[in-house]
Amino acid sequence: MSQRILVVDDDKQIVRLVRSYLEQSNYQVLTAYDGETALRLIRSERPDLVILDLMLPDHDGWEITRMVRSDPYLTQLPIIMLTARTEDTDAIVGLELGADDYIAKPFNPRAVVARVRAVLRRAMGGLVPLHLIQIADLLLDLDRHTVTVDGRLVEVTPTEFAILQLLMENPGRAFTRVELIEKGLDYSYTGSDRTLDSHIKNLRKKIEPNPANPTYIQTVYGVGYRMREET
Repeated sequence: MSQRILVVDDDKQIVRLVRSYLEQSNYQVLTAYDGETALRLIRSERPDLVILDLMLPDHDGWEITRMVRSDPYLTQLPIIMLTARTEDTDAIVGLELGADDYIAKPFNPRAVVARVRAVLRRAMGGLVPLHLIQIADLLLDLDRHTVTVDGRLVEVTPTEFAILQLLMENPGRAFTRVELIEKGLDYSYTGSDRTLDSHIKNLRKKIEPNPANPTYIQTVYGVGYRMREET
């Protein structure tokens, strides 16, 4: 059964374009042109992924993302944001609210399909062996696709899980931002350092005892990030 993608944008031409390319790639496509309809479809149809425009006539993309991430039944729903702004400040806010990725307009529709595939692979956990990865009180379950800290279940997005998995599988190794994007997020680097930094910031809020003084995900100045080594 093909996966279902909800495309939300008040520009009907963009919706038609994205829908056409997704359907050519054998996805089922649902569409919405406003936030209220999008929320209704998310709750009733439970799509596998949402492509969400930031600027909508009623509920904007930030509000919808916030509502989805606060719903325990929807918190792991993958979200890719669309933004028409040339600066990435608004999209960074979306990432910090829990979006998995963002795409700036104008865009190549083939690139949208590639991002959809990458995010869905992360959401499904990829083809991974059934095992656990543990560092101190941080436990990653690759079978259940869950994260726990000191026995407490932590809700993470598929993108956050993928980054955390790469770091935990290589404790002590310093990854550049380019490596984390290309190996962890599964697409070519396009200068989106701030995207990666936002995901790291989110992860630290969720797993670190003190996000301001992280003990798990360490910054390697002038390089990128690494996971602490078990002592």
